[in-house]
Amino acid sequence: MATNESISIFSSPSLAVEYVDSLLPENPLQEPFKNAWNYMLNNYTKFQIATWGSLIVHEVLYFLFCLPGFLFQFIPYMKKYKIQKDKPETWENQWKCFKVLLFNHFCIQLPLICGTYYFTEYFNIPYDWETMPRWYMLLARCFGCAVIEDTWHYFLHRLLHHKRIYKHIHKIHHEFQAPFGMEAEYAHPLETLILGTGFFIGIMLLCDHVILLWAWVTIRLIETIDVHSGYDIPLNPLNLIPFYAGSRHHDFHHMNFIGNYASTFTWWDRLFGTDSQFTAYIEKMKKVEKKTE
Repeated sequence: MATNESISIFSSPSLAVEYVDSLLPENPLQEPFKNAWNYMLNNYTKFQIATWGSLIVHEVLYFLFCLPGFLFQFIPYMKKYKIQKDKPETWENQWKCFKVLLFNHFCIQLPLICGTYYFTEYFNIPYDWETMPRWYMLLARCFGCAVIEDTWHYFLHRLLHHKRIYKHIHKIHHEFQAPFGMEAEYAHPLETLILGTGFFIGIMLLCDHVILLWAWVTIRLIETIDVHSGYDIPLNPLNLIPFYAGSRHHDFHHMNFIGNYASTFTWWDRLFGTDSQFTAYIEKMKKVEKKTE
């Protein structure tokens, strides 16, 4: 009987995850989060939540996730983890980046965010607590969004490096040869629209609750700020994700202006051979490290 129950439980991945979830202790943050969510629903309109709520989530998380990398430049111990040690951050570059970010966030991204409410209304996307998906379904959909965005980003990013297009649009993002976290969304307005489209495709296909918008924003910001951080930190939990590109992968792209076009995963670059120079570079660095040991 017990054997039959085990087979039944693990007959599908969804049931297996549900079974594991039932064994986990109750999340102590769930009740406070539920109360906060319901308070938001009771005191703000859907338009305010979808528009101003989304803007606040993006702005707060963006600069919060940028903060560690910003502080690293003042900590001598962290310098050994900086990938391009000969190109330190400067106040001039960071201030220039910050000003462009404010323009992009409020003049380009905010109008797009304003459409979020109409999107949720047109497709009847729920806001209520009762229909909020479980954490594992949310993670699965965010992973789906990441795969879709990464695919879009690879091909469109590679197109933006075409010699007839590069100097008109994508060159702005490459002003800083040694990237830093805040530079993740430093780009030409057209690039913000072109590459940003990949972010919304997954939402349009997979969104079943407004919480997915904010969960996907959170994950995408963590990823893009990490790969632009300029630091290769040991024990970075993101590196545990299979095929995750990471900061060294994208830093090479900024250093050499070629190859490593994907945003999150490495499979497209491997499939099309656009990581060959990066692979050779890594092998060379390993040989140098062995000689210095």
